[in-house]
Amino acid sequence: MNPINAMTPAEDSRDGFIERRVTYTLEMDGRFYLVENVPARIDVNTGEELFSPETVEQLH
Repeated sequence: MNPINAMTPAEDSRDGFIERRVTYTLEMDGRFYLVENVPARIDVNTGEELFSPETVEQLH
């Protein structure tokens, strides 16, 4: 099952996005790092993950 389609009743997608925690991939100095449990807004139609500027700033 596609996790985007497996919404819980508490999730609200009226604006086409749902809030989820995802794994963020970060590349620094030629090495890849996976950061788990990062808050994101996910487009329910495309699956695109959007991160707040504050979240991205903390990750980098």
